[in-house]
Amino acid sequence: MSAAPLRIGTRASALALWQARHVAALLAARPGALPTELVHINTSGDLEREVPLWQAPGQAFFTREIDRALLEGRVDVAVHSLKDLPTQLEAGLTLAATLARADPRDALVSASGATLARLPRGARIGTSSLRRRAFLARARPDAVLLELRGNVPTRLERLRRGDYDAIVLAAAGLVRLGLEAQVSEYLDPQEFPPAVSQGVIGVCARADDAGTLRRLGPLDDRDAHLAASAERALLRRLEGGCQVPLGALATVRDGALTLSASLCTLDGARRLSARGQAAARLEEAIGLGERLADELLADGAAELVAAERQARAVEEP
Repeated sequence: MSAAPLRIGTRASALALWQARHVAALLAARPGALPTELVHINTSGDLEREVPLWQAPGQAFFTREIDRALLEGRVDVAVHSLKDLPTQLEAGLTLAATLARADPRDALVSASGATLARLPRGARIGTSSLRRRAFLARARPDAVLLELRGNVPTRLERLRRGDYDAIVLAAAGLVRLGLEAQVSEYLDPQEFPPAVSQGVIGVCARADDAGTLRRLGPLDDRDAHLAASAERALLRRLEGGCQVPLGALATVRDGALTLSASLCTLDGARRLSARGQAAARLEEAIGLGERLADELLADGAAELVAAERQARAVEEP
């Protein structure tokens, strides 16, 4: 009698399916591997495409329904872009593996092939990210920032159709879909700090499912785990249930973990930054994230975030 397949919950977009198939392939390469089965699940982020993400209340737009299926036993594994996953997981779930990080940077794709600096004055730039809006406004205050929703192929098609002069996407997603030739410029993470955990695939399981956790454990990449832990600790300390215009990037080198973070107002007028280093161990990584968050809060991050939320509640940027 054949073993029951390990059911992997995933969104049905091209990128989400690439990520789920990648996890399935990694699992299949392990000794004593179980067969796997992909289970497509629609999320609120997929279904509600008219509301800008930064205006939607709460979090987990692209993960909530998948994690609910995991808790209810309809799937055994949930695969997410870790940047979409709330820093506080639902009770009963655990982050079982963080896969090796791909390129964490943002990428500009322009209709003409121009870089950000060479786009014409008043260029229309599309993004669904509050963070990208803020740092774009700082770099190009003349640009017209427009809302952009949809999966990666849909966004690229809207650019080709002429709805935008340029769009900003995660470099990792473009590379995973074989679309890196579309990139006009990789944005410098010092000027455009990426989203927390951008480029990392997170794999969740039920906390009491010892068999699945044992299978997923070997997929965990130590450096990605440490970097994501530091970045997520930073965000957890700063956020309050909404998106925050925050960018952060942690790197591990020679036994040390370095974390830099920046928070920017939506108009780009004010930027707060912090940077620190700690030993490349889990407790120290989490502590570093929390310490940098406290530095940002002491510099006025709480007031900045509160002002931005109040502004977003009454008018669209």
